Amino acid sequence: MGILDFLKGELIDVIHWTDDTRDTMVWRFERHDYAIKYGAKLTVREGQAAVFVHEGQLADVFTPGLYMLETNNMPILTTLQHWHHGFSSPFKSEVYFVNTTRFNDLKWGTKNPIMLRDPEFGPVRLRAFGTYSVRVTDPGKFLQEIVGTDGEFTMDEISFQIRNIIVQEYSKVVASSGIPVLDMAANTGDMGKLVASAISETIAGYGLMLPELYIENISLPPAVEQALDKRTSMGMIGDLGKYTQFSAAEAMTAAANQPGSGDMGAGLGMGMGMAMANQMAQANPWGGQPAAAAPPPPPVEHVWHTAEGGQTKGPFSKADLGRMASDGSLTRETFVWTAGQDGWMKAGDVTELAQLFTVMPPPPPPGA
Repeated sequence: MGILDFLKGELIDVIHWTDDTRDTMVWRFERHDYAIKYGAKLTVREGQAAVFVHEGQLADVFTPGLYMLETNNMPILTTLQHWHHGFSSPFKSEVYFVNTTRFNDLKWGTKNPIMLRDPEFGPVRLRAFGTYSVRVTDPGKFLQEIVGTDGEFTMDEISFQIRNIIVQEYSKVVASSGIPVLDMAANTGDMGKLVASAISETIAGYGLMLPELYIENISLPPAVEQALDKRTSMGMIGDLGKYTQFSAAEAMTAAANQPGSGDMGAGLGMGMGMAMANQMAQANPWGGQPAAAAPPPPPVEHVWHTAEGGQTKGPFSKADLGRMASDGSLTRETFVWTAGQDGWMKAGDVTELAQLFTVMPPPPPPGA
């Protein structure tokens, strides 16, 4: 073996990338004049992909593994170069290593409030924020659409664009969901999945995907939150009068125990005591036991109509019917009717009128 063959074997290129930055998405392998020896070794580690760009054109993409750069391993580059069998000269090509692992714990949030119409509160403004993860799924497309010729592309350079896409789709989802504001906290998981699904097609055009997207918080403006807290407190209070008396007693006790309050604390306590006394007096103006409840209104007296010979007469009061029973113009067989009664009935069959005929005995039975 000659010295030239020995040197040729010993000086084979090794192309690889070891990333320790944790935020680099694409790194270009730097070599003077981008000259790569034919037969060089290419090492692509797990979580990486290597993309060859020849004279500005995207060529071969290598997934994790160890490769010998020869014509049979570089079909696209071989076609672009019109290489013949046995070609062994160095060639010029740019090599970009693409990080295909997940980039986690990335932040997103609404810069401005989102306007929507809530079924309970009406028009409201919402803010939201959360986290997401992103991963490169198509290294070639990502290089073409986003990176270009950037020799070291980091996550920060695209995170702003992804955040804008997330916020835009989140605004659409939350505005069209119809979920009340008070129920959104229980539905953040489903809403996160809807947002991730809605933006998947857009970011797929960049060669990316979002494996995870979380909505950590949905908040209302401070003034609305304060009003909501007051509403919740009122619901817990129940009897407002008792709560007022209790609050006054607590304030009076606190004022009396205030160190150095002196006469001012005593005066404040006296004033609160008088206010409580006035409230109790209004509730019970006569003192002592509570006043008895007023009697209910008297019942409405019925008026009656009579039917005789196909004609109706009346109306008659019960007193009128009593006089008629005394002079014989009203008998047990006379048909009567009053409001609320189901049709005409004989006077003797009406419980309220039957007593009118007890003052006089009924006619004797036949043959007595």
